[in-house]
Amino acid sequence: MPLHRQPLTATPFIDSDHRAVQDFSRRHATGNTPREQAVSLYLAVRDTLRYDPYRIDLTDHGMRASTTLQQGYGWCVPKAVVLTAVARAAGIPARLGFADVKNHLSTERLRKTMGTDVFIWHGYTELWIDGAWRKATPAFNIGLCDKFGLLPLAFDGVHDSLYHPFDRAGNQHMTYVNERGSFDDLPLAQIRAAFAETYPGISASGPNMEGDFAADAAREKPGG
Repeated sequence: MPLHRQPLTATPFIDSDHRAVQDFSRRHATGNTPREQAVSLYLAVRDTLRYDPYRIDLTDHGMRASTTLQQGYGWCVPKAVVLTAVARAAGIPARLGFADVKNHLSTERLRKTMGTDVFIWHGYTELWIDGAWRKATPAFNIGLCDKFGLLPLAFDGVHDSLYHPFDRAGNQHMTYVNERGSFDDLPLAQIRAAFAETYPGISASGPNMEGDFAADAAREKPGG
């Protein structure tokens, strides 16, 4: 079976058979073609789920697509898991991609907890559309982009949608420093082990930081 036909199966984390995932997919997979449906799903995941890296939860429950949908927020990996799950629910083959990125725009609280501005195992989704894998990054919702002074990432189903290297003011934003590959399922054991080594200040068992990430981001933005 070709690789691009395999990533349609539900898994414990990419639980595309869960009612919440199925309902979200049916509601937002609008359009007449897989490409149009993928774009609609991308925008829905990007903007209806609030990006919140203060509440990293590496438990099995916390990393399921259905959990993130029910909570209404997530950081880059859970949001990528959601997009992968709702795409599979719509019949669009999807898998997860990961890379390490250097984030030049963070918050003081996040940097202090992580001890670095390098985000390991940054997650995005790869969607099989018109005979090729297309990368889509649904992490930053448009409201947060406005507060951060970032250009919101669009996705047209043709070109890869990855973080812009510069923000609206021309300041450096994201740099990809290491590619970790593509996965049909969430490699949570590897992510947990890497986080434990790289971010000893982050617990694997639940939310890690108090506060409002979007408010902190807006306040610390130059001129904010």
